[in-house]
Amino acid sequence: MTVAGAARAPDASGAARPRFALVDAVRGVAIIGVVVYHFFWDLSYLWLIPVDVSTQPVWVAFARTLLGSFVFLVGVGLVLAHGKGIRWPAFWRRLAIIGGAALLVTAGTLVAFPETFVYFGVLHAITLFSVLGLAFLRAPLWLVFALAVLFVGAPLIFTAPVFSERIWSWIGFWPVPPPTNDLVPIFPWFGLTLAGMGITRVVLAGGWAERIGAWRAEGAFSRALVTAGRWSLVIYLVHQPLLLAVLYPAANTMFTHTASTNSFNRTCQIGCTDTGASDAYCTAYCACARDEVEARGLWEAVETLTPTPEQTEAVNGVVLACSAEIPPDTALE
Repeated sequence: MTVAGAARAPDASGAARPRFALVDAVRGVAIIGVVVYHFFWDLSYLWLIPVDVSTQPVWVAFARTLLGSFVFLVGVGLVLAHGKGIRWPAFWRRLAIIGGAALLVTAGTLVAFPETFVYFGVLHAITLFSVLGLAFLRAPLWLVFALAVLFVGAPLIFTAPVFSERIWSWIGFWPVPPPTNDLVPIFPWFGLTLAGMGITRVVLAGGWAERIGAWRAEGAFSRALVTAGRWSLVIYLVHQPLLLAVLYPAANTMFTHTASTNSFNRTCQIGCTDTGASDAYCTAYCACARDEVEARGLWEAVETLTPTPEQTEAVNGVVLACSAEIPPDTALE
């Protein structure tokens, strides 16, 4: 397959099947977005920025958009690769590669993040969705779209605490997810794979394939996107280890003070709001406490897990000073 336009390869029936450069480019945009997201997630995890990327609404929406694009493209790829006949050798080969990569992610995160390791992340989901999707390659389109709506919509109207247990969480329907760095349950995400399958079938049946296939990656940027899309699995597997290999030493050397400040800000804000105080009060109180800790040289006292009596007394002095300085009428919402 060349970068320009859609290449063609034989399918199970001997007919030519298209592969569209535009689809690879879209996948390339998505994987670049994943790298960007994880770069800032790592900065947040290492306390190098004051924002908690895992909970901040804009970042959460960005992450879900990226995830949605990948599982949607699973459906697109299934129809393009197997819509005229399942190419079993290619299917099993791809499934083994992605399934093996999913196991690598589980093993790696189990070592690095044992409390929040990835047991059913995006690669695990893609592996399962690829198998489930085969049943809908020739299903009536109305059924494909109806089930897509059902899968996406069902978690909005039904949840149950039992699905918050790790053993059942891969299904979906949990009110609160279990602790893990990546969880992509069947409900709602398989619905987007079905949507990708249905829309691709409509596009191919409607005669739009030639127009889409005519798109050519002519500039350096678009060629880079296509290349990134074709190597998206490799990029996904290696980008986090590479990012952390750079950022971990940086966090331990160059940015120690920045990390301490950001850690203090976020921890203080969470602890303060948990008492029922307003966001405005907590922001003012924590800013005061941070400035006092800085001025009194108490970073070691607030970071240590076993403070001395003198350190405890000094930190209590900061609490008293800032509690007296911040107007009490802003304390509660």
